[in-house]
Amino acid sequence: MPAKHEVLCINKSDRFDPHERITHIGGSNPDRRRWKITQEAAIQGIEDGKWTFFVTRAGKTAAVIVATTASGNKYLRTVADGVQPDNLLSLPECP
Repeated sequence: MPAKHEVLCINKSDRFDPHERITHIGGSNPDRRRWKITQEAAIQGIEDGKWTFFVTRAGKTAAVIVATTASGNKYLRTVADGVQPDNLLSLPECP
C-alpha cells in the first residue's frame, strides 16, 4: 500500500505565473520534519505505487495525479474539483 502524503508547498520555475511548471513539492512528516522532492521523483513514486499525494484547500481534499500534456510531458496536478486555480498551483512556496 502506498504511503500517503499531504503536499503543503510547491516550487515553480516562475513563481508569479499561475500556469508555470512545478519543479518541487513539499510537506511535513508526522514527526514534523519537512520534506521536499522533485516533480520527477513524485511522478516516479506515484507510478511505482510507492506514494500517493493530496492537497487540502478550503476544507476539501483533492488527490494529486500524474497528467500528460499533448506533447507527452508528464506533470502533477490535482483531480478536477471545480476550484480554480488548481489546488496544487495555489500552494505557497517551499523553503
